[in-house]
Amino acid sequence: MLSTSGEHVPGAGGPVRVAVLGTGVIGQDLVSRIGRSPWLRCGLVAGRDPDSPGLRRAAERGCPTSADGIRAVLASEEPFAVVFDATSALSHAEHARLLAPLGTLLVDLTPSRLGRTVVPAVTGVTPPDSGSVSLISCGGQAAIPVVHALARRFDVRYVEVVSTVASVVAGRATRLNLDEYVATTAEAVTAFSGVSDAKAILNISPAVPPAVFRTAVHAVAPGADPDEVRAVAGETAERVRVFAPGYRVVACTASDGRVVVCVEVTAAGDVLPAYAGNLDIIDAAAVLVAERHAARAAAGAEVVSA
Repeated sequence: MLSTSGEHVPGAGGPVRVAVLGTGVIGQDLVSRIGRSPWLRCGLVAGRDPDSPGLRRAAERGCPTSADGIRAVLASEEPFAVVFDATSALSHAEHARLLAPLGTLLVDLTPSRLGRTVVPAVTGVTPPDSGSVSLISCGGQAAIPVVHALARRFDVRYVEVVSTVASVVAGRATRLNLDEYVATTAEAVTAFSGVSDAKAILNISPAVPPAVFRTAVHAVAPGADPDEVRAVAGETAERVRVFAPGYRVVACTASDGRVVVCVEVTAAGDVLPAYAGNLDIIDAAAVLVAERHAARAAAGAEVVSA
């Protein structure tokens, strides 16, 4: 198994026990991905609505379920190596506080701005041993590899990231998190580019048929050469496709110091529709982080046993 940087990941050891907090579409897709992973074993899916379709589908997949939310995670007799948080930014802060004493790795799929930030194509995927890992937002995962690459090559003075998601996959938690989404994404764009003048925008499209997830990066970069911009965008897309195969550049222009790179992400799997690439890219990153954590734990166990 390889990380996004091409580094070899140890291939021995059994799966680690993980939990999923949240039973919306993100949580359901995570359960499906966990079921396909040789590194992870679903030990609990927890929500707050006993009648939610997500809990029912998790139970049908053979996962233990609970409607007690974080309390069910805390009450478990067997610890979890990883907890995926697919709830809300406000809830995540409380979850992080409660789980901190347990030494659990908390993978945050909410825009809470807590924990170590991970963008696989830029930072790699090695997480801390415990604490919280922030995946920023779906728009952040799609845009930041491009923004980071442009800022390394050109004199970028302004960045604007505009993401469009289909209304039918923007669930209650996404809508509750809109303000946090915009602030967290803009902050991360600045952090990864060094450009203080940055803006993030999220469009929720009611179009029928649903719009495929797209993120457009607009940048002011005087002197940017169109051929170099296309090369940067193409190289970036290749790195992202290591873990999100549906990621592709659909438009790329540079003229009079204005650069536009538009990427589209289509989803694959048995839960998400093709247009839900926003969920696909962040879920893929989350599982990649958890698998890396499991592989590192397995390697450590081998050393101890030897």
